[in-house]
Amino acid sequence: MAFKDIEDLPIYWNDHEDVAMRLYEKFGEEFSEGKIYRIRFTELIEWVLEIPNFAGTREDCSEGHLEQIQAKWVYEWRDNNK
Repeated sequence: MAFKDIEDLPIYWNDHEDVAMRLYEKFGEEFSEGKIYRIRFTELIEWVLEIPNFAGTREDCSEGHLEQIQAKWVYEWRDNNK
């Protein structure tokens, strides 16, 4: 399987790290660590649903998924801002 094919695979709510990487790619430096943790879950849900190849549904979302996505997004932010 070529790398490009991996990019085309569907992403779901439990793919926390993949979702976080896509959010970091979209927003970059717009959100710092503190701002990421202050994002409203209602906004975060909408942003995740807009990710290309995201195949999850609003109904499958849980608070636990959103918390994990925020945490992984912070890790991604930290890795890129050392």
